Amino acid sequence: MSISRRILCLSIPILMLWVGSSVNGDVKLASVFGKSMVLQRELPVPVWGWAEPGEEVGVSFAGQSKKTKAGEDGKWMVKLDPLKASAKPSSLTVTGKNKIVLGDILVGEVWICSGQSNMEWAVGNSMNAKEEIAAADHSQIRLFNVPGHTTSPVAKETCPGKWEICQPSTVRGFSAVGYFFGRRLQNELNVPIGLVGSNWGGTRIEPWTSPAGFRSVPELKTIADQVDAYTEKTKVGGGSPSAIYNAMIHPLAPFALRGAIWYQGESNGGEGESYYHKTQALVNGWRKLFNPNLAFYWVQLANFKAANDNPAGGDGWAKIREAQRKSLEIKHTGMAVIIDIGAANDIHPRNKQDVGRRLSQWALHQTYGKSEIPPGGPLYRSHKVDGGSIRLSFDSVGSGLMVGKKEGLKPTEAVPNGKLKRFAIAGEDKKWHWAEATIDGKDVVVRSENVTKPVAVRYGYSMHPAGANLYNREGIPASPFRTDDW
Repeated sequence: MSISRRILCLSIPILMLWVGSSVNGDVKLASVFGKSMVLQRELPVPVWGWAEPGEEVGVSFAGQSKKTKAGEDGKWMVKLDPLKASAKPSSLTVTGKNKIVLGDILVGEVWICSGQSNMEWAVGNSMNAKEEIAAADHSQIRLFNVPGHTTSPVAKETCPGKWEICQPSTVRGFSAVGYFFGRRLQNELNVPIGLVGSNWGGTRIEPWTSPAGFRSVPELKTIADQVDAYTEKTKVGGGSPSAIYNAMIHPLAPFALRGAIWYQGESNGGEGESYYHKTQALVNGWRKLFNPNLAFYWVQLANFKAANDNPAGGDGWAKIREAQRKSLEIKHTGMAVIIDIGAANDIHPRNKQDVGRRLSQWALHQTYGKSEIPPGGPLYRSHKVDGGSIRLSFDSVGSGLMVGKKEGLKPTEAVPNGKLKRFAIAGEDKKWHWAEATIDGKDVVVRSENVTKPVAVRYGYSMHPAGANLYNREGIPASPFRTDDW
């Protein structure tokens, strides 16, 4: 070998080592940061990334300047003081051995949109898709989507994705529920809206839940022990507890968020009380990760498959819907009821506009303090046996109760002299009978000539409660419920 060739061979590793050191020394931002993003208003805003250990890093935005040093592991973080909403684009500057400038950044409200296929379902596949896409020119709505379906046995630091301005060319493939939710928030609040999509069709709730979430619920200790035993070599898939969280949620944290919307449950559809415990774990874990006061609103499963004419019900998704309703006991949560807009032959109902709108009802009422907007439809509160009848009382009655009819995207219509359907009543023998139900002020009175001494009521308690028609006058349906625990 010639001397010159030997020198070249020896110098290549040295050159590569020098290049690697230079690259590793560059200050980097976490992958959730990018141009055209939205930062959360009125909360401390973490900004973080990596640099050479001990390297001084400066962050400047909207008149604020913060400095820190990268730790021994190369990680660094600063927290910007709470920001005021602004539709005027600003730049975020990060300096270290190099300089990063991200432009066109707005300040407003940021929400994560997550779940399985009905959350993943794109605007381009929804009702009136052509018209919706053509009208989706919203410079103050920004979209970030975590692409692909990935898992990991341990928490990852980065994930793919980029921020895009909401317009016809970018909204087509984004979550329809997320977009319709965010669009209404932007219209009502008149501030920029950031939507972070991270979803995967056909997945259960467990893969989305953090190890800390599982540990927070004693009933889930077995799962907590399982995920705590994971190592980098543990083989996981899309059904493994915490595996999707590790790859598609953890890399986003601790990005400042106001709240989360969640549409999932079909893959856990055979469960009841256990889904309540898992919802607690999901919410607890995400709140520990992003924001202890993170608003969390989910979609109760839609009507699906053939109607069940047995008044006892209890088939299919009846029990998981009950668990979803019970989960409202968790502070600052809400539930969009959609048993009137599903499809008997399609697990992916195309009407995502009403789903997004009903989720936004909760956010506007509870998160943003718009008390004039009811959070949702009637929710069973209590009952009282009165002779041969049972009187039911509800929360969220709005301006009153009504018999309603919902067709397509049209607003719900009141049915004059209409009769309430899908109420069942039982006595001490626990035998269920279809009941006569009437609206009396803000209550519903239920009775049956077949039950002289009633003890319990069920409403819409079946996989497809066809004909269930109790609404408030704002046009939002009542959630299915039961007063018994049989």
